Amino acid sequence: MFEFMNMNMTMFHGFAMILFWGVIIFIIISIFSSRTDCKKEETALDILKKRLAKGEISKEEYESLKDSLS
Repeated sequence: MFEFMNMNMTMFHGFAMILFWGVIIFIIISIFSSRTDCKKEETALDILKKRLAKGEISKEEYESLKDSLS
């Protein structure tokens, strides 16, 4: 009877170990993937859109600068 309980505990510990390492690997991958997303460069058109949204330039200036970028 006790041998059966030991087998269940062994199977549980094996499953718990796989689950533990899966969570650790997931955390490490998510940390490194978030670091690479931060390094994304802005294009000139993105900066131009932000300046228009902030009100630094007018719609006419935006259109002329956008045409000069193309």
